[in-house]
Amino acid sequence: MERTELEWLEHLIDCHDKCKGDLKRLDSYYEGKQPLSYMAPELEHELRDTVRQVVINWPRLVVDAIEERLDVEGFRMPGEAQADAELWRIWQANDLDTQSQQGHLDALVMKRAYVVVGSNETDPTTPIVTVESPLDMYAEHDPRTRKVAAAVKRWSEGEGKDKVEHVTLYLPNVTIWWVKRDGAWVEDPDFPRDEHEMGEVPVEVLANRPRLKKANGVSELADVIPLSDAACKIATDMMVSAEYHATPRRVAFGFGEEDFVDEQGNKVSAFSRIIGRMWATSQKTTEGADVKQFPEADLKNFHATISQLAQLVASLAGMPPHFLGYSTANPASADAIRSSEARLVKRAERKQRAWGGAWERVMRLVLRIRDGEWSDEARALETIWRDASTPTVAQAADAAVKKKQAGIVPLRQTREDLGYSQAQIARMEEEDERAAQNALRRLAAGDVTPLFGTKPDGPPPEPDDEPAVEDSRGDAA
Repeated sequence: MERTELEWLEHLIDCHDKCKGDLKRLDSYYEGKQPLSYMAPELEHELRDTVRQVVINWPRLVVDAIEERLDVEGFRMPGEAQADAELWRIWQANDLDTQSQQGHLDALVMKRAYVVVGSNETDPTTPIVTVESPLDMYAEHDPRTRKVAAAVKRWSEGEGKDKVEHVTLYLPNVTIWWVKRDGAWVEDPDFPRDEHEMGEVPVEVLANRPRLKKANGVSELADVIPLSDAACKIATDMMVSAEYHATPRRVAFGFGEEDFVDEQGNKVSAFSRIIGRMWATSQKTTEGADVKQFPEADLKNFHATISQLAQLVASLAGMPPHFLGYSTANPASADAIRSSEARLVKRAERKQRAWGGAWERVMRLVLRIRDGEWSDEARALETIWRDASTPTVAQAADAAVKKKQAGIVPLRQTREDLGYSQAQIARMEEEDERAAQNALRRLAAGDVTPLFGTKPDGPPPEPDDEPAVEDSRGDAA
């Protein structure tokens, strides 16, 4: 059934409202503001003034370990050895070095992020590209083409009674701005609709781990959250135990409540006596009033539990154990450390493959908006990513030089393998060209130094023409 523009608007807003609660919950885990789990409400109520949750923020560690390996370095047209300078100029003009990092981060945490492309009235040669949070946007896919069928972006201005809600509706051939007036959505008169007639919605989705039936992605924290909750509970219990049992307990026989007073002579409550680590009873012993001390509690059982949970997180997230502070008595070798990062590197490379396609579609939209027509050449556009692995500088240099000497890769690819940016490589090539021109001028002037190198210092050594003298044993003297 074909929807009207207003029906699309209301449908997408309703879908967005349904998923915002889960997105906010995921965001709270990354920010370390999740609620305390696994604690009895009675105990939580009793301890609310003295103990607060200890947050072990493994969700942030898991996400950052992947996101730190996702750096876009350029785009390459088919058949070209170098990155496209114009596309990189547009990328830099939109500050996408920073925005792409934020988009990857939100996608890892909250399942997805969105990229919106629009025309630039002040500079038509530089379309506007923005990366949006899933807390502000929602998109629906066409079940046949798998492309975005429609999307909305929501924002508000003002507070309280002066709050004004705005929505932008993105459809395949038009973009419409709406504002809420008297409880109803009307087109915003300050923003006339954009009849772009592209046939595609100018929105791309950076979905994390999308599946055939889950096009909007899955959070990278899905497997980690239960273990993080357990670790926070154990760590909080450890602090509660430290409050009550880590310091030696004392029991007083023959003392009543009237014997416990503060500095002003007021009676101290039973709870304050517990916090003071003193148990008291009015029942006297055979010796009369007496005070005894119990040994303090050992908290090592909490340490072992947290270490076990850390190993489970490392296993599920594909992270090296030392990322979570787990180490053995014998330090791992450099090769063992790199081997332990193999799964993490592969995960990052999978993200690069999936999100590389999304960024390529974004740049095709950029060219379409800039030129007014689709570019056939850009259909085979390639995203250039920084190497996701972490080899040492010496290892990377050795491997790159050997491949260059064997004739497997050209010089430019060698420099990319060494991690140089496209701007750095361009400056190196300019220096190479300048050095080659200088060499040609020197050869034209009769200077053969560029061909054979500089002459050695001093005269060559004279050969020793005297025959060797043998001693009586036949050995040369």
